[in-house]
Amino acid sequence: MKILIVAGEASSELHAANLVKEIQALLPSVDFFGLGGKRMQSQGVELYANIVDLAVVGFVEVLKNIKRFRAIFNQLLREIDRLNPNLAILVDYPGFNLRLAAELTQRNIPVVYYISPQIWAWGRSRINIIKKFVKYMIVIFKFEEELYKNEGVPVSFVGHPFLDIVKAESPLEIPSNKITIALLPGSRQTEVRRLLPLMLESAKIIQKKIPNTQFLILRSSTVKEELFNQIVANYNIPVHIFTDKTYEGIKSSDFALVASGSATLETAILEKPFVIIYKISWFSWFFLKAVIQVPYIGLVNIVAGRKIIEEFIQHQAQPKRIASYIIKTLNDPQRTTSLRNELSQIKSLLGNKGASKRAAEIIVDLLKTGT
Repeated sequence: MKILIVAGEASSELHAANLVKEIQALLPSVDFFGLGGKRMQSQGVELYANIVDLAVVGFVEVLKNIKRFRAIFNQLLREIDRLNPNLAILVDYPGFNLRLAAELTQRNIPVVYYISPQIWAWGRSRINIIKKFVKYMIVIFKFEEELYKNEGVPVSFVGHPFLDIVKAESPLEIPSNKITIALLPGSRQTEVRRLLPLMLESAKIIQKKIPNTQFLILRSSTVKEELFNQIVANYNIPVHIFTDKTYEGIKSSDFALVASGSATLETAILEKPFVIIYKISWFSWFFLKAVIQVPYIGLVNIVAGRKIIEEFIQHQAQPKRIASYIIKTLNDPQRTTSLRNELSQIKSLLGNKGASKRAAEIIVDLLKTGT
């Protein structure tokens, strides 16, 4: 048996790699091929392109890379025609994957979608595409299961895979007598270019008001170290840079500045107070603002159904405003304790551990029964 699997961003590629591992444990004879990143490759997936390293965010940024994505898409179709997989697993990445789902359906290749497009936030019309081209939807948020059931889409809620993944093995070796603030500027180059300077400016203001602070930059290896060094060199502030030590870094911190995305859930699971920061090109923001359908942008607030974590979005993402909020919060022990208590409750809304294994069992059952 052959399975096509496609994941296009660092967080979804991590979940895809773990899913592959669980499927192989149940069905060792399956071969995987597709698009993804190094983690998937380490699990034996034959990659035709590393699209995780190409990950971009924003309408304008996608347009700039459209020719490259089109070439990858067409190459993948040629490989699909050559290998004729038994099943396709598409992981998040809806701009690419929903178009691919249409092509796969034309070729009579069943499509399982793991980690739903955020149609509850924007692009609700995509439900019609999903109903037409997706055989089975596997979701990681409970409210998504109800949404798809109401639309007649076969669906299972398996829980959030972060519950198995997010854990800090050991604290970082940093001075323990200082207030520690972590900076998580994202896993894409475009995010880091836009958000890290903003975070460092905020850090400078915080350090002036609270001198006994130290700052950690938690770097994802999907972004070149050279870019971090170039940006940090422009700011007269001492920082510690750690690569792929996200969980240890968060656990070792008292507070965090986090780029909007999956890292906000990771920080919440570790029960660390933080703020959400998000900024894209003004044209991309104008487009997003016109279609977004939820009052919050942070996953933690969306899951909770109310604002738990402060969001500094686009024009509100100003260093003085961000620093002022953090200083006020750090100086209020009752507030930080309240934040930790609220974050601990988020875990109960994410289901139970074992999400990847449950998803694998569903997929293997579909393969075996052909239903």
